Amino acid sequence: MQELFTPAKETWLYRVNPALKFVLFFCLLLIVLFQRNLAFVFHLTFLYGILLYGYSGYRWKKLCLFSIPMVLSFISSALTMILFGKGVHVWWSWGLIKISEESFYYGLLLGCKTLCFGIISLTFLLTTRPIMLFYALMQQCKLAPKYAYSFIASIRLLPMIVEELRTRSNALKVRGVHFSKGIKGLFEHLRLYMVPLFAQSIRRAQRVAVAMEAKRFQMGVRRTYYYPTIYTKIDVVFLSAVVVSFLSAHFLKGIIPYKTLTHMLVPALQL
Repeated sequence: MQELFTPAKETWLYRVNPALKFVLFFCLLLIVLFQRNLAFVFHLTFLYGILLYGYSGYRWKKLCLFSIPMVLSFISSALTMILFGKGVHVWWSWGLIKISEESFYYGLLLGCKTLCFGIISLTFLLTTRPIMLFYALMQQCKLAPKYAYSFIASIRLLPMIVEELRTRSNALKVRGVHFSKGIKGLFEHLRLYMVPLFAQSIRRAQRVAVAMEAKRFQMGVRRTYYYPTIYTKIDVVFLSAVVVSFLSAHFLKGIIPYKTLTHMLVPALQL
């Protein structure tokens, strides 16, 4: 699993301050969420797609694999609205299916929003280390260390839980345990897997809580950090790239509006 999320090379996106990247991408998601101009969302999706596929540092095979859920979400959300949405100017209908200009517009808008959400989220996920994100949130956004280090400890414990699950599975195979089929077998899996894992997780969480209390994470005093995060020139480059892409999408929506996109995508629907 770790190899899947390991890039072929670390590009300049990895050196951007994670707190700045988080704030900017969160603002972009809010803008896309409340945006109702199809041309703007379409161009924004295309421009930030260049950022993902050109500068994430991952090979094309991995990027295509990561893109499958986004493409499926785009197709399902867009087709559902296009085929079954309401509209006045009907282009084609057959039974329950009715394609109109309005349903086509909102279908593409919903699909592009879904795709844009996926591209922005995937860019942040693939180019940000979780540990550095929480360090940046503590230092730049003043997040309380007791919350940040709790998340860091949780992330560190995930590989241990996976290893325990693998060990438990091998132990049951050595003992010759066989599970029933159907619902009964599902409950047997839950009983033999989940109960020991929950017990171990509770013990481990208790030890982590005691360790954090011993290191006085509950105090509000100023702390030092092993990984300092600061703003650099790369952050200026990243901020400029995001702003330029946003303004370019806003400019292009006047040059290539919705009507032009409609004639380019489905010229046969108006026949």
